[in-house]
Amino acid sequence: MIKVLIADNHPIIRMGVTNVLESANGFEIVGAVSTTSELFDKLETSSPDVVMLEMDIPEINGIATLRKIKKEHPSVRVLMYSGQSEDVYALSTIRAGAFGYLSKASDIDYIITAVKKVSEGNMFITNELAQRLAFDEGTQKPRRFFRKLSTREVEVLKLLASGKRNKDVAIGLNLNEKTVSTYKARLMKKLNVDNMVDLLQQAKALELY
Repeated sequence: MIKVLIADNHPIIRMGVTNVLESANGFEIVGAVSTTSELFDKLETSSPDVVMLEMDIPEINGIATLRKIKKEHPSVRVLMYSGQSEDVYALSTIRAGAFGYLSKASDIDYIITAVKKVSEGNMFITNELAQRLAFDEGTQKPRRFFRKLSTREVEVLKLLASGKRNKDVAIGLNLNEKTVSTYKARLMKKLNVDNMVDLLQQAKALELY
């Protein structure tokens, strides 16, 4: 049974999401709150697997609330759920520690899929968002990080994602350590990031490994 805590300041949204999840098998709603103070009070008395968090919930903004949840309740997985643009906020919230981002404009079926995926510790973004992220808003040209990764790049990325150091990756793939550094730099360029944390978050969010 997946325990879900809904945090949204709109009563109709709370009711609607509750009805959708309770009508499906395998979900238990452990609470539905409208403010961040109510949210943290509820987190002290319940043990949800997933928090569905509205970006604009009152008192503390969504990303600050997300970071506080990650710090005080690290085992809880957060799915951001918002009317705000996916293009603008999805990856920034995922970098801040969310396991996914779901627009309120998405199909209802996505709610069930998203909560299940997040509860399993997997990242969730909609297929539509993944498609839109493939294009730069200004030029409409494909973004660098959607260029197809080579097989060797994927191998390097998987080992880095598992926590291996450059030296261990080099040994595992029978490569020169300097070559691994070159692959890492190339991956960062393709995924449009400048550090390892964002590299792994970006790759996982976009399901590139």
